[in-house]
Amino acid sequence: MAVRATVSRFPIDSDALEASGLPWGLTVTPFASKDETGIGPAYGSNGHLLPRCENCYAYFNTYCELDQWAWTCSLCGTLNGLPSDAIARYSNPHSIPEMSSSFIDLELPLDGSEEEMTQARPVYVAAIDLSSSEEFLELTKSALLAALEALSPGSLFGLATFSHKIGLYDVQGPIPVVKNVFIPPDQESKLPLELEDAMPLLQFLAPVETCKDRIAAALETLRPITSWERSSGAAQGIDGVLMGGRGFGTAMEALFNYLGSEFGNTFALARVFAFISGPPDYGRGQLDTSRYGEQYASKRVDADRALLPEQTPFYKDIATIAVHSGVSVDVFAVTNEYTDLASLKFLSIESGGSLFLYSSTDDSTLPQDMFRMLNRPYAFNCVLRLRTSTEYKPLHSYGHFFPDPQYENLQHIICCDSYATYAYDFDFANNTGFSRHPREPPVVQIAFQYTVVVPPEGLQNSELPSSSRGKHLLQRRLRIRTMQFGTAQNINEIYDSVDHEVVLSLLVHKVILVSLEDGVREGRALLHDWLVILTAQYNDAYNLVQYKNGNKSMSSQIDITFSQCPQLEPLPRLVFALLRNPLLRFHEEGVHPDYRIYLQCLFSVLEPSSLHCGIYPSLMSYSTPDKQAYPRHSLSRAALLTSGSPIFFLDAYTTLIVFYSSTADPSLPFPPPQDCLLRKNINMVKQGRSITPKLMFIRGGQDDATAFENYLIEEQDVDGSGFASSMGFVSFLDDISQSVAEYMK
Repeated sequence: MAVRATVSRFPIDSDALEASGLPWGLTVTPFASKDETGIGPAYGSNGHLLPRCENCYAYFNTYCELDQWAWTCSLCGTLNGLPSDAIARYSNPHSIPEMSSSFIDLELPLDGSEEEMTQARPVYVAAIDLSSSEEFLELTKSALLAALEALSPGSLFGLATFSHKIGLYDVQGPIPVVKNVFIPPDQESKLPLELEDAMPLLQFLAPVETCKDRIAAALETLRPITSWERSSGAAQGIDGVLMGGRGFGTAMEALFNYLGSEFGNTFALARVFAFISGPPDYGRGQLDTSRYGEQYASKRVDADRALLPEQTPFYKDIATIAVHSGVSVDVFAVTNEYTDLASLKFLSIESGGSLFLYSSTDDSTLPQDMFRMLNRPYAFNCVLRLRTSTEYKPLHSYGHFFPDPQYENLQHIICCDSYATYAYDFDFANNTGFSRHPREPPVVQIAFQYTVVVPPEGLQNSELPSSSRGKHLLQRRLRIRTMQFGTAQNINEIYDSVDHEVVLSLLVHKVILVSLEDGVREGRALLHDWLVILTAQYNDAYNLVQYKNGNKSMSSQIDITFSQCPQLEPLPRLVFALLRNPLLRFHEEGVHPDYRIYLQCLFSVLEPSSLHCGIYPSLMSYSTPDKQAYPRHSLSRAALLTSGSPIFFLDAYTTLIVFYSSTADPSLPFPPPQDCLLRKNINMVKQGRSITPKLMFIRGGQDDATAFENYLIEEQDVDGSGFASSMGFVSFLDDISQSVAEYMK
């Protein structure tokens, strides 16, 4: 569980917080196996015996004062009695995890019988769009064949298709059998037949280890729905043109209900992989894609504001069904047409799944992403709870979770991998802040309760009775991290303790929320105003602006680069880069609304260092493929020219580019050989990613270098009107400087 705060020394009260101009909060990656410094938890069992505070329900931890019979809660100060079994255990503290570490991971006893525990097998269902092309189906097949290799023995797999009908495949017999249920074309009607009546669920879900070849054979039979086939099911449009045939909404709703009947019995978690090649245009949840068109070409309508909210609550509503059915949904959209991901995204973000967007089938990393996603450990049926000491409280929480309908600050996460990150911001509970009890430092406690599937051991052992082979063991665990923070005595101490990557994380979450509610323009304005206020507060704190004869418009003296505080120095560049990012660029600049939604979903789950890389890519140079020249350059053409290095490596999180300058020695091997240092670094970067980055090799002067040059943002105008005549980042700083002077008047 990695936890990083925007400031490691908290402001002492609300006045100090306001004076700093900084967001106050933290990010948490609950299922990360180590903390942010690389240290793992102390493991143990009997998590249900861990004492809890009678007042605030916090868990006993190393910061609590312990007497022989009682303990004082480090969060609220309540004195709690110790039960007799705890007194006996704590008399020998060396072997007790909660006595030796503030980061613990304890096993909890499972509800239900031993038999039920082992029966719950992991379930995976692929739902494939047949209103698509041959190329789309070929890509989907190769992705699913990769997925089958990554699934552990004992898993159950179901294959379903959708178009104007839902197809359910039974692959447990000698040849694959498909049962079809036709989808009513209108928005209101439900299926004429429950899927359970068309095919019993246990006939549909096949054991992977015995049916892998038959699943592969069934995949080979998939063909796109032909136009004559569709005409019988789909509605006829104007002049006999076929309208619709992709009944995605009805199919998803039916699948969630189908699986929900066996939740907690056959399976503890089901993952649905939805492969879609265009907008749902048939049956329930069909979307009107004409809203993305010529009407937004005029500047009078804020297209970004019109295209970011969802069209219909349908997908949000069925995401709730998925959550209650124990189903996590991953949506793989392979399309370059407008699909309205703004409406579809709720399926994945509320159920703890992922949203992937690929603009074409040609260079798609879908099979690699699929394999990578299934090959990494994940937890499910998770509950995340953050508690603080009484002087302050969590204000907002950000991330892909399902908020508890009853309890505040309690989040449900259906499926959580080791990359998934959540954020919180804080506010003071009263005006006194931490000043009343200076000896009691602020404490935060994060509790994460989760289930993991432990694969069956000794599968190779033929002596095992067949009934116990392939069974998975479920393990319920409780992971707790308790942290103490210092308080800052003055504003300089706050500024010196800033973590700029976490500040960026909170800014991105806030800006996404504002742009969803009020449009991209408002999101940009919020970011600009925040930097102006921060710069003004910093200049004020360090007394950098001198007022002569009452004249306060001394913009020449304003320090806009935070030269007195290295921790704040990266922030103007990060804000500039965020304003240049497709997340916040205008519709008129050609930013596709679906791509913007994809970025919102991706950036909302990244841990701070990865997000930094996605917003302001890292650029390093090499003098040869085996020798690094400089570890970091600014993203400007000038930096390239002055460095004199022949090879550059740019890491933009989703894209990796190796660029050979036009002046590079022709004898340097291109592309770089597999065993060189540069390749080793590339492979290391790729291994640490949650998605498969696209790797490009570009030779300056010979290949089209646009993809690389687009990342050199510092000469680009911040408002996107092409390349500015004055240098982009420099003119942006001038503009901030003038705004700060106005603000400080």
